Amino acid sequence: MFILVNLKAYPCDPIDVATAARDVADDAGARIAVSPQAADIARVAETGVETWAQHVSPNAHGSHTGSTLAEAVADNGAEGTLINHSENRLTLADVDGSVRAAERTDLETIVCANNPAQVGAAAALGPDAVAVEPPELIGGDVSVSTADPGIVEDAVTAADAVDPDVDVFCGAGVSTGDDVVAAGDLGASGILLASGVAKADDPKAALADLVSGI
Repeated sequence: MFILVNLKAYPCDPIDVATAARDVADDAGARIAVSPQAADIARVAETGVETWAQHVSPNAHGSHTGSTLAEAVADNGAEGTLINHSENRLTLADVDGSVRAAERTDLETIVCANNPAQVGAAAALGPDAVAVEPPELIGGDVSVSTADPGIVEDAVTAADAVDPDVDVFCGAGVSTGDDVVAAGDLGASGILLASGVAKADDPKAALADLVSGI
């Protein structure tokens, strides 16, 4: 089970979270990654934790002010990237462009989607994984695996029908080890979460709980 902690633009210390994630991953033999703001990628990667970008733009080098180049995040230590998060939606053409940009630099990719139909469309673009995250549950206290288990099962079915090699992750409201176990029971091979760790008083304890059932 892959756990990706998205720090969004929360006022947390990215190094503290990264260090906690590294230590818990080492102790538990689990795969845990941290996705900081683009400006913090190099610092976070230097801790030794697996580091992911929150976004890469669909363009290559050129006159693209404000873009986040896949080449730049890879050069600064990122190993993968989120694409099309609910808080940073792209057109389908740009999702495809961002997946292709990530491929140029050997970044792993997780394309986020709102529902099973979007999961199927995203899987057709050939990312490494697709994450189903109902927007109404993002940042809440109830995980998608509890509030709407059917959407996770339907997402797994939708992705498998298009490309069985595309993994399915789930997110939105995930915050406990029980949530992680429930996601796995529904067919997910990874989870995305943010506030459950980034806003925790003790990120290391929160991470330890997440991996407790793995």
